[in-house]
Amino acid sequence: MAGGSVGAQSSVPADEIEPTVAPVEIDGTVVLRLRGVSSLPAAERARLVRDRIIAIADNPAIAAESLYIADRDGITRIIANNTTVVGITDADASLEQVQRGELALAHVARLRQVILDYRQARSAAALRRAAFESGLATILLAIAILLVRWLRRRLDRVLTQRLQERIHTVGIQSLELMRAERIWAALQHAVLALQTVAILAIAFVYLGFVLARFPATRGVSRDMITFALGPVQVIVSGIVANIPSLTFLLVLFLVLRLALRVIGLFFEAIEGGRIVLANFDREWAQPTYKIARLAVIAFGLIVAYPYVPGSNSAAFKGVSLFIGVVFSLGSSSAISNIIAGYMMTYRRAFRLGDRIKVGANVGDVIEMRLQVTHLRSIKNEEIIIPNSQVLTGDVVNYSSLTRAHGLILHTRVGIGYETPWRQVEGMLLLAAERTAGLSPEPPFVLEVGLGDFAVIYELNVFCGDARNMEYLYAELHRHILDVFNEYGVQIMTPAYHADPLEPKVVMQKDWYAAPAAAVGAVGARLDANR
Repeated sequence: MAGGSVGAQSSVPADEIEPTVAPVEIDGTVVLRLRGVSSLPAAERARLVRDRIIAIADNPAIAAESLYIADRDGITRIIANNTTVVGITDADASLEQVQRGELALAHVARLRQVILDYRQARSAAALRRAAFESGLATILLAIAILLVRWLRRRLDRVLTQRLQERIHTVGIQSLELMRAERIWAALQHAVLALQTVAILAIAFVYLGFVLARFPATRGVSRDMITFALGPVQVIVSGIVANIPSLTFLLVLFLVLRLALRVIGLFFEAIEGGRIVLANFDREWAQPTYKIARLAVIAFGLIVAYPYVPGSNSAAFKGVSLFIGVVFSLGSSSAISNIIAGYMMTYRRAFRLGDRIKVGANVGDVIEMRLQVTHLRSIKNEEIIIPNSQVLTGDVVNYSSLTRAHGLILHTRVGIGYETPWRQVEGMLLLAAERTAGLSPEPPFVLEVGLGDFAVIYELNVFCGDARNMEYLYAELHRHILDVFNEYGVQIMTPAYHADPLEPKVVMQKDWYAAPAAAVGAVGARLDANR
């Protein structure tokens, strides 16, 4: 068969163009590799040569030793039975980087051996041996499957005896996350899946072995092995190629873990009072540690990113971009609440246990998280307020100054101009004196307004615990009503229309009218406090 070089107009020199080659395969074994030309592509040329070799090997009348070399017109031909098997040109020789004659001699030796092996593999003795080996492999396959099934049943019995009674429902308090029956069923399914994988692996090995026994299917067997081991080879080669990067990531992980441990111990010592920093509250230790931990982790991710296998791939970058967009769109409010939570911590606006007022909500601080603050109202209700709302709104802290100076409770009453202000002040101070639970600081009265029909008086008393303010208010109001009723002075607020014929007061004889008489203990206690 004649072959020649390809003449083409190109800006690239001919000796720099990578030639296209195709393998000549017989029974799954590559015999030769041939290049092609524009008029006869490499794959077509390899197919023609393969058919000629098989035709010679199938003809027992042609001896393998009858192959010879003929050199004519600048082409070296390998001939058998007056038929050209393959022609060798200078271009073919340059591809192998040898002389044309040397390449022809090597091809002849190779083709003779291929023909002999082809005939040997199809001899009656070889086919009988292949059938025997296949039958033996089939028996071993059946034994292996039975053994795997026996091992699976044995493993089931062992798991039943040792683990079934120890598997319990997984849950948080009363919430069941996974029932024990489902855990046990999942474990049994895992054992069944392991058995299936083992049987499939054994069957795959068996099939590859049997197909490799017969020459007609030997190529399929090798393709199966390549198909099965290809992914494993890619994974192993990828791991080997990335060993330096993986080693760096491992060292970086250990260093960051050690750094986080040291930082955690440092802030733990601050929280416990073993280390004291000027102008740094102990309650700031944990929030500051979380910020420092986040900064260290972010730094570690930035350093590790170039060393992550596949980080430069388009798929990795696309997924990273998608996650970033989703995070930025869906977490704006969460991030603002987190930032607000940290700002509130360092602003010292309130602490755990403080009685505060946020908007219309009043309650005790029971928990401070990154995104929300939990309050317990005086009605024992849990109020959850986003930290961004706390940060941007007005916060009244009833407890912060109470510890050192006390909280001033104040209430207002409107009394007519006909009542002397000195008498009104005396009655209000008397009501404060009768109220138990107030701080020893002396109360005081302010005239805060001269209305159209009444003078507005404000009674101010001191309280030592902000959490009792509602009860103290109630007690104070009770005594104000009692004192004004005692002295026959009418309270004119909240509204006034005209002077009544008689003052609107409750006579003392009517203070314990039914059903108040049924709770005389309450009246006795009030009298005892006077």
